[in-house]
Amino acid sequence: MKKVVATNRKASHHYTILERMEAGIVLTGSEVKSLREGRVDISDGYITVSNGEAFMLNVHISPYHASSDKKYDPKRERKLLLKRREIDRLMGKIKTKGLTAIPLSIYFKDGKWAKVEIGLVKGKKLIDRREEIKRRDMEREMRRGEK
Repeated sequence: MKKVVATNRKASHHYTILERMEAGIVLTGSEVKSLREGRVDISDGYITVSNGEAFMLNVHISPYHASSDKKYDPKRERKLLLKRREIDRLMGKIKTKGLTAIPLSIYFKDGKWAKVEIGLVKGKKLIDRREEIKRRDMEREMRRGEK
């Protein structure tokens, strides 16, 4: 059972999603409480691999309003919990194929574990985006005509 907290709606518009994977997130207690309230923005986030570890950068988790620890940086880098083979595969695809890894959604699995769905993506050109919008509009018009 998943309780989705945040989704990256613009991801499918700006990128072609090639692959999806799940990772745990290392968080502080007040960050978890903020996540449960849905006070998170992942639209500008991305994932990087350095020193054999995966990190999620530029994801804004607002400080919890009732917390005494309000000094942390809301956009700090957060470590992702992945297996060694998953990190190596992710790093290889980012470096060699020129792909990007972004967070697609953040959710709670089984009510207690904070997880992030990572998408291995390739950027779309402006022309591709326009063609996709035209195709969707034509399909919508055809469905209206059938009724």
